[in-house]
Amino acid sequence: MSTVKEQLIEKLIEDDKNSQCKITIVGTGAVGMACAISILLKDLADELALVDVASDKLKGEMMDLQHGSLFFSTSKITSGKDYSVSANSRIVIVTAGARQQEGETRLDLVQRNVTIMKSIIPAIVHYSPDCKILVVSNPVDILTYIVWKISGLPITRVIGSGCNLDSARFRYLIGEKLGVHSTSCHGWIIGEHGDSSVPLWSGVNVAGVALKTLDPKLGTDSDKEHWENIHKQVIQSAYEIIKLKGYTSWAIGLSVMDLVGSILKNLRRVHPVSTMVKVSKMATVKSELIKNFAKEEAIHHNKISIVGTGSVGVACAISIL
Repeated sequence: MSTVKEQLIEKLIEDDKNSQCKITIVGTGAVGMACAISILLKDLADELALVDVASDKLKGEMMDLQHGSLFFSTSKITSGKDYSVSANSRIVIVTAGARQQEGETRLDLVQRNVTIMKSIIPAIVHYSPDCKILVVSNPVDILTYIVWKISGLPITRVIGSGCNLDSARFRYLIGEKLGVHSTSCHGWIIGEHGDSSVPLWSGVNVAGVALKTLDPKLGTDSDKEHWENIHKQVIQSAYEIIKLKGYTSWAIGLSVMDLVGSILKNLRRVHPVSTMVKVSKMATVKSELIKNFAKEEAIHHNKISIVGTGSVGVACAISIL
């Protein structure tokens, strides 16, 4: 007597034993879950695993996402306190750590979060030795270095979220001042994420027009329009949000999604991230300009081939793209 399932479904193609694009998020706090929902809605993973020490909250977050699975394409969402649930991940996003309190600097978090990293990184590497690790926990630059040292992974496989969000805030605030959408405003924040970050005023432009050519004093103390206040607002943004709602979450979640998409799809986009920098004395323009920190994989995990470039083949191609 066959079951309803057996009568209804005949499996013609065997399931892959391992997910082609599995992502694990360590930490299911506000930031971790913002990363999760951003990644799910962008359809970046075919499996999402959540890891946390708080088992009840962890299960609740997993169930909440599973019940919304009709609205995104990720077919499998799992969770667990044991890191075996993260096995064979392509990317592991580390958001676990002590939360920054009102009035507390990111550097104040160092010792508490270093201890946490020592307990989780070896397990991540054990179950996913070929993964790339994206560190989001603060202070992100210091912790990225520590995670790299603990993991024993090549430097090309451990990065931090760095100033990707700082730069997004910078572009948003420039756009607000000019009345232009942030996607049309270009500018970079580099250096250490947060209080000691550095704005590159020389590179700020809208549609290719460098603002420095319009006002050479832009961003300096003698700037009558006080553009330097934009960078000050970037620095204060997180503190203000923490004061208002207790934590930051959505913007950093979207920033992480942006980074993950670039890595998984090898989009060759430029991002200001936390990594080790070493510049050779003799370098070409390309090698001096572009540091390919996330080493390209020899095998594309999501490569699709279309045989035939007739109208049907090309229609398939454009639909997939």
